[in-house]
Amino acid sequence: MADLKYYDVILAPIITEKSMAAMEDKKYTFRVHTDATKAQIKEAVEKMFAGAKVSKVNTMNLDGKNRRRGAVVGKTAKYKKAIVTLTSDSADIEIFEGL
Repeated sequence: MADLKYYDVILAPIITEKSMAAMEDKKYTFRVHTDATKAQIKEAVEKMFAGAKVSKVNTMNLDGKNRRRGAVVGKTAKYKKAIVTLTSDSADIEIFEGL
């Protein structure tokens, strides 16, 4: 297992129509490091965003999709996605404000 620091765990927010609708229930979606555990993701969110208290973390490993360019067939990179649920008394995450 990799020695990950909290700032290496979260790579980017995932901004889709479905993830924006889930924000009303205090669920935020992030692209995370493939070796990150649920405990590491929880720690990273609580340290990176002031006032955020995580109640639950759901993760999923997504395989790459097949892509063609003419006769050449390739695959996109696989990645890991995490849906982080905050507690009801937690502060919202600022990077999603105004989207």
